[in-house]
Amino acid sequence: MARVTLIGGGPGAWDLITLRGARALENAEVILTDHLGPTEALEEIVDTSQKTVIDVAKLPYGKSVAQDEINRLMIEHAKAGRRVARLKGGDPYVFGRGHEEVLALAEAGVECEVIPGVTSAISVPAAAGVPVTHRGLTHSFTVVSGHLPPGHEKSLVDYGALARVGGTIVVIMGVKNVEAITRTLIEEGLDPATPAMAVSEGTTSRQLQVRATAETLAAEMERAGVGSPAVYILGNVAQFANFSS
Repeated sequence: MARVTLIGGGPGAWDLITLRGARALENAEVILTDHLGPTEALEEIVDTSQKTVIDVAKLPYGKSVAQDEINRLMIEHAKAGRRVARLKGGDPYVFGRGHEEVLALAEAGVECEVIPGVTSAISVPAAAGVPVTHRGLTHSFTVVSGHLPPGHEKSLVDYGALARVGGTIVVIMGVKNVEAITRTLIEEGLDPATPAMAVSEGTTSRQLQVRATAETLAAEMERAGVGSPAVYILGNVAQFANFSS
């Protein structure tokens, strides 16, 4: 039966892909990957000259392959009898459209094995020395997508509840909207002095991190040149961040 393997590639560093994910890449004949794959995993793990590698990146405000086209390619190659791997960043089910792809494959009669990945929502803060929970300090964390700003008609995030829930707030895909997000959280009751930090290109040699408060986070990220992909964290655990200077 036609089959696709959906692989979570981890937060950035190629060697943070799981062993099962690496083996699936080695076994694949066709690999659909994007810029958060990580693509370095292909160079380190497999001989790409012996495989068909298709770039289906969705770059913010740049090149973007439509989801319907990605689904079509997976289905076409799988039904042609080829071993297909879909390599995604982080974990495919954490804001990765992974389940959308599983549903599309199922509708087309294509089986799909999902190999979980290390999500950037937890691993990138950890790479900067920040635990999302800490005994006696915070017993919860909330992960939200910042892709849409507060007040957007399609946003499903309740920022009022988020400001009051306590614990650690982790925002991914939120660089463009950081000023609007932090301002709204403060207006909804979050203490402006809440410790905060941001990490871009986490777990890679290009990792950049900045320390701030909820009130100063947007300005500090702009000053430091923090770009996508990035994760930012608001909460008392942000005080544990490692900084060399």
